[in-house]
Amino acid sequence: MTKHTFEEKLDIVSHVIKGTPILLLSRERRISKDMILEWVRKYNLHGESGLRKQANIKSTSDFKEEVVRLIIEKGVPLRQVVLERKVSRSALESWVRLVRGEGYAVLYKQKPRGRPPKGMGRS
Repeated sequence: MTKHTFEEKLDIVSHVIKGTPILLLSRERRISKDMILEWVRKYNLHGESGLRKQANIKSTSDFKEEVVRLIIEKGVPLRQVVLERKVSRSALESWVRLVRGEGYAVLYKQKPRGRPPKGMGRS
């Protein structure tokens, strides 16, 4: 997966706004039309800041539960939650999958961090 700069995203979005077909831009730049559509939606919703890389913020369990409930119980489309709540699509998909498999309690479990300690003796 190729990373795209803020300037590249802004250039592509400005072409779309001026009327250049997304499919044409997709073929010329070798970027999926869905990715370009996502950039346009983010731009329309948040302006230029929607195209900038977001800082990695540790989501609280309560926040995870809130956004997952929007999708599962209220039927809000995942794409809409991603845009409005500025959450990673892959992270959100993962949370939804976990909840569907194990229930909401899985979002509150503390995962062990780091490498497990080595045994003292030799095997």
